[in-house]
Amino acid sequence: MQVKLLKSKLLRAEVTQAELDYEGSLGIDIELMNKVGILPYEHILVGDITNGSRFETYAIPAPAGSRTIALNGAVAHLSKVGNRVVIMSFANFTPDEAKTWKPKAITLDECNSKIVKSVNV
Repeated sequence: MQVKLLKSKLLRAEVTQAELDYEGSLGIDIELMNKVGILPYEHILVGDITNGSRFETYAIPAPAGSRTIALNGAVAHLSKVGNRVVIMSFANFTPDEAKTWKPKAITLDECNSKIVKSVNV
């Protein structure tokens, strides 16, 4: 048996771009992805703190240091530039692994310019 646990979380990330004419995904500054362990093309769950919507997509790397959070394709209908989102990834663990697992998480300030809190990073 395996259990699915939170692996990574970017909290209070501000949406910086929205492009409807794109195949889909969420662009995330690769530095932020690396800090919490989100891999390129990894399945993610996004919760919009501003409007309450939730959607699943996959992460694609945006340029390092850009602090980009870009809604691409259909998900651009579910949020908008300036909204705050929580970006989460999950992983499967055995019950024994789950007992000691600690997810990586960072909380961002306005404009995604600084990490104001980090856990297990």
